[in-house]
Amino acid sequence: MKTLKKFLQAKGYSKTKLDLTATNHFEIKAKINGILGRFIVDTGASNTCVGFDKIEYFELTSKASKIKAAGAGATNMETLISTKNSLEIDTWHYTKLKIVLFDLVHVNEALVAHNALPVDGIIGADVLKKGKAIIDYDQKCIYLK
Repeated sequence: MKTLKKFLQAKGYSKTKLDLTATNHFEIKAKINGILGRFIVDTGASNTCVGFDKIEYFELTSKASKIKAAGAGATNMETLISTKNSLEIDTWHYTKLKIVLFDLVHVNEALVAHNALPVDGIIGADVLKKGKAIIDYDQKCIYLK
């Protein structure tokens, strides 16, 4: 019997390691516009997000947005939107990525308070759907096609 890895790789998926944090979140390293960052993988987040403080770091162009962000104990947060970005996760890549920008300070404060490192953003369901993601929780990896 084939292993999950061999089966998915035969179907054109690439495998990427996930890191399990002290807060029991999976983190992934990814590049936005060619610049490396650390992101929480969040199947419950509808959009991929980056903190306001990382706009210049990832070379994002932003504009006003009507989207209100909510999550991790905060609601009705103001956002900006950035379009036409590239995303690379190991060998998997996507262009024309729309990123929601909002204040991630409360998220990072909670992570640091629980002995985890702060993150640059969140990889959301938009990217996971686009990449036909399969998460192997036991092996701590994600497959993207």
